[in-house]
Amino acid sequence: MSTFDDPFNADRRLSRTGCVCGQHRSADEHDQAALTLRCEPAPNDEARYEGVVASAVMRAMFPRDAARRAFLKSVGASTALAAISQFFPLQTATEVFAEAGAPEKKDLKVGFIPITCATPIIMAAPLGFYAKHGLNVEVVKTAGWAVIRDKTLNKEYDAAHMLAPMPIAISLGLGANAIPFTVPAIENINGQGITLAMKHKDKRDPKDWKGMKFAIPFDYSMHNYLLRYYLAEHGLDPDTDVQLRSVPPPEMVANLRADNIDGFLAPDNICQRAIYDGVGFLHILSKEIWDGHPCCSFAASREFITGSPNSFAALTRAIVDATAFASKAENRKQIAEAIAPANYLNAPVTVLEQVLTGTYADGLGGIKTDAKRVDFDPFPWQSFAVWMLTQMKRWGQIKGDVDYKSVAEQVYLATDTRKVMTDMGLAPPETSYKSFAVMGKTFDPAKPEDYLNSFKIRKSS
Repeated sequence: MSTFDDPFNADRRLSRTGCVCGQHRSADEHDQAALTLRCEPAPNDEARYEGVVASAVMRAMFPRDAARRAFLKSVGASTALAAISQFFPLQTATEVFAEAGAPEKKDLKVGFIPITCATPIIMAAPLGFYAKHGLNVEVVKTAGWAVIRDKTLNKEYDAAHMLAPMPIAISLGLGANAIPFTVPAIENINGQGITLAMKHKDKRDPKDWKGMKFAIPFDYSMHNYLLRYYLAEHGLDPDTDVQLRSVPPPEMVANLRADNIDGFLAPDNICQRAIYDGVGFLHILSKEIWDGHPCCSFAASREFITGSPNSFAALTRAIVDATAFASKAENRKQIAEAIAPANYLNAPVTVLEQVLTGTYADGLGGIKTDAKRVDFDPFPWQSFAVWMLTQMKRWGQIKGDVDYKSVAEQVYLATDTRKVMTDMGLAPPETSYKSFAVMGKTFDPAKPEDYLNSFKIRKSS
């Protein structure tokens, strides 16, 4: 049951299991259904705080629902509230409670790379989600992933848009000093694609790609791991049969136009910009490799979380709130307009609409529709992290034994995010691990070494 229930309603239970009507798994679920049916807005912050304090007092005075109900039915809610207020300063306690949850630091900087994968982080500024949660956030466009990492480590940024594997790599000391980092929320799922130069439109079989040059955004990226996976499944060794180069996403289209690369696996807006400019075509969406894969994340250091827990909580709520808004198809065109300006993505609205709505030109004369080309779901599944760790080890980025479960649970904050989502009236998964399929091959997060050892093509140790 929500802690924001009305404790002076005799028909409400204060226990935390089931609901009063018996038709829902919890009172939270009951209340959300009731709000939806009545089209009522959620209570404001002041009402929420008052409810928390009053509910706590009523629970302490009447630990048994039957006694509380009998009391309320005999005297009425208003008389009960007046009586309790004589002996307990509810208003003062409410003010103290509200102050205790206030952000320690309201002025924050969050770095981002100008790609649609950062949509919730970016749109939360112009569409008011940060302000709604009591924050003044400056979102800062950044040139590349190494710069994002360094500025965040140097505390120039309080938090950042990062590739989903980056906080794992930072925590393990891969490519930088080991510093504990976390993923409170996934920014987007799917949202990538393999784009080839127009001169390769007759080379649709990856077996014909030997000797070709491909760009990826960063070594510690889903783009790198998914492209390597795709190549290997078609019999190519990504370390010997092709060349992989790290190129900042905003520079990829120019490199394709200049014939410096033959293709790239990149964020969807980069793929669509190549098509818009007439220099490339979409070979395959990343969701065709793994439907529902994570792409980018909202990341923060453990130091920021412990030093400014209320600021971190407010920032996470704002990101989750924005992600929930972005997940709705009817909001996508508004979002495209909000993130198109030069200080954000600096991209034509048409390009962004094609990505976000899923109705797009493929560069070969066709128009395709896929509403889930890119999608938004904030839950940081720990099984995502375990899969990434298997690929880090597969390609030689990690040597020796890996404690998959420990690393996943330290970096991907599923438990914390579940609580935030529940408090916001959302419905997070009840578990933190799930199985999924990548190119038809099932991944069981409980057996990462078996999965790793099943690959014929991998970096020799």
